[in-house]
Amino acid sequence: MKSKKKSGWFYVSKRMEIAGAHCLKLDYESKCRNLHGHNWIVTVHCRSRKLNRAGMVVDFTHIKREIYDRLDHHCVNDVVKVNPTAENMARWICDLVPHCYKVEVQESEGNVATYEKV
Repeated sequence: MKSKKKSGWFYVSKRMEIAGAHCLKLDYESKCRNLHGHNWIVTVHCRSRKLNRAGMVVDFTHIKREIYDRLDHHCVNDVVKVNPTAENMARWICDLVPHCYKVEVQESEGNVATYEKV
């Protein structure tokens, strides 16, 4: 009788502080319709059943290049081609990073949006 090979998941996460500006397109009055800035805390979660040839799920430097280098000290509206709410930013980030399954975007103390692939 063959024994079943146990398989698990490898998990990595990268947390970054990203300074940037944005304005939201809203159908109601809000000061967030004006250009303003945040120091977002973005946490990217990745997982894989196998490691790549280098022994990683994804290189942390790759995550930094894809996200931090594109967004930090930029107007996010010029980079993210959807209304740059924290929720939309979380999904946009998740779609950019290989093996990413969840992203948390903290816009300010106590305000966090999470996107998780199902």
